[in-house]
Amino acid sequence: MSNPSTSSDKLQPHDPDQGARPSGTHQIVVVGGGIAGLEIASKLPGSTRNASIAVTLVDREPAYVWKPMLHTIAAGTTDVSQQETSYISQARNRHFVFETGELKGIDRKERKLHLKPLEIEGRSILPERAISYDTLILATGSEANDFGTPGVRDHCLTIDSRSQAMKFNREVMAHMLEALAAKSSLHIAVVGGGATGVELAAELVQLADTSAYYGAAGLRDQVKVTLIESGPNLLGAFPNRVAIAARERIEKLGVTVLTGARVVAAEAGCLRLADGTQIDAGLKVWAAGVKASDACASFDGLEVTRNNQIVVRPTLQTTRDPGIFAVGDCSSLSVGDPGRPLPPAAQVAHQQASHLIRHLPGWLEGKDMPSFSYRDFGSIVSLGGYGAYGSLGQFGLFTGGFLRGRVAQLGHVLLYRSHQSRLHGFWRGGLIWLADMINSHVRARIRLPDR
Repeated sequence: MSNPSTSSDKLQPHDPDQGARPSGTHQIVVVGGGIAGLEIASKLPGSTRNASIAVTLVDREPAYVWKPMLHTIAAGTTDVSQQETSYISQARNRHFVFETGELKGIDRKERKLHLKPLEIEGRSILPERAISYDTLILATGSEANDFGTPGVRDHCLTIDSRSQAMKFNREVMAHMLEALAAKSSLHIAVVGGGATGVELAAELVQLADTSAYYGAAGLRDQVKVTLIESGPNLLGAFPNRVAIAARERIEKLGVTVLTGARVVAAEAGCLRLADGTQIDAGLKVWAAGVKASDACASFDGLEVTRNNQIVVRPTLQTTRDPGIFAVGDCSSLSVGDPGRPLPPAAQVAHQQASHLIRHLPGWLEGKDMPSFSYRDFGSIVSLGGYGAYGSLGQFGLFTGGFLRGRVAQLGHVLLYRSHQSRLHGFWRGGLIWLADMINSHVRARIRLPDR
């Protein structure tokens, strides 16, 4: 769909019902500072080269962490302070405006976002407020799907955001200290055998192994990790060869793997399976399935799936409002086969962000918005210091190739570093990489308790 033509040199705000409104600064608001949202906010102002365009990013967190790294923050094998990007600092460096807040609702007629009141530790910081927009980009990401399982919200932790990962890290450190003091076992149950669950299980083993270096010699034998997957295999979205290799490796590390095991209830000290089995666990994390935020279902009549994902056209515009785009995990786009939407993966979010960065400026000037084209470059699962496995996907002459060992680990590192380069620029991204390499030699290899 094309944007209405303008009659002046200045951009006209796009109105899906009336064509154009009076001239002025075109307000682009991006909601969600994840992989897609932060890339768009960081690069779009430079790509437009037009002073009549203003970009605002809205997120409830104060800083950004690459989502595929959240499990390392949760386990404490990576220090969040070394890997996070402050939104305020990024906004200053990349010429956009940052607004702290959580989306409450959208008024499409008035073209306004309503943000919830901001509270920090019970103190009211900001009242409920509204932000006007001309073009809206929703990139609110995803969260764990508990499928309505009783007790999950009360007794299980999730690691879908920076704050949740930090909370889990505090909990796992406290439980490990208690186990050391009491010389007792700590049972940790991870529900979900996708990439997040498998990688978290490996990182928890690495946390226990590394703790011995700092004097907790018996902790490795005290920590018991159980990985529970309802499907027949781990890593169901990965090629079978990758899934088998990853399972063999984590089982050798001492992780108990249960497949075909569906959790039907979570309780204070255990999980209950459909066959009646009870899995004792003092610490439980839910990483089974994803869905978009429940708030997406109430976004002023936008079409959503049963998992709350916003349905978009091939142009990434929402089906009921061409002035609103949705990208990343919160969106649902079927390419080729209508029954198979694109997966909620980092590479999808990045490619959709790149598509908007490249074509949105032209659309605002009246050109047609081209359809998004996805290319599968494969996927990699990293087991921390114990190895990595992956496939190449559609990568030149090596389509479907199997990766393992150092090559796969290097591929995982390069994915992260290329993402940093897109956010910060080549030289600044390179300096961040150098700083991380230095820190890996001079700082603790795990995040030690603060108190």
